[in-house]
Amino acid sequence: MDEMPRFTTIPRGKISAIATTLEMRTMPVLRAEPASLMGEVVDLGRVRPPEYLDLYRRVGADHLWFSRLYMDEAALAAILDAPGTQVHAYRAGGRDEGILELDFSDPGACEIKYFGVTAAMQGTGAARRLMNHAIGTAFGRGVERLWLHTNTIDHPKALDFYRRTGFTPIGQEIEIADDPRLRGVLPRDAAPQVPIFE
Repeated sequence: MDEMPRFTTIPRGKISAIATTLEMRTMPVLRAEPASLMGEVVDLGRVRPPEYLDLYRRVGADHLWFSRLYMDEAALAAILDAPGTQVHAYRAGGRDEGILELDFSDPGACEIKYFGVTAAMQGTGAARRLMNHAIGTAFGRGVERLWLHTNTIDHPKALDFYRRTGFTPIGQEIEIADDPRLRGVLPRDAAPQVPIFE
């Protein structure tokens, strides 16, 4: 059996994370939501890139979400307008505080491309409501597989949240990418828990 090196040097200017793929094959019993929880999940329909990116940044900056920020507007608009794409928001107090992007482009499957709520909504049950909506929407369309990625830069409780929801981890990869703070698409003070190596 070939042995892999225990440590791998990450080049300067990069970030790295362990990405975990999780899936569910049957619809689970949806987790109970707090009775007092304010807010609702809304379908954003044909959301335009500026509005989408505003929400994407507010939810994802603390976790260095970057891939949508590197796209030109036309490429992002093509994804958002694709027949298999659905974008939903968690709306509370008249403001969008969570994002759910579903991709139905693969027959029989649905990928949760992006999922999360802003720091202000974490711990309130909003993420649970948003995930219940994702599960109900996906399996309501008859998919046989709902899946997603999370990584070690995401919220520290993300993996546990997905497992408690009913997802099963099926694989891991090491992800290395340009640091979006050095590329100028996120502020330098974003995600201070992740060091910048210039």
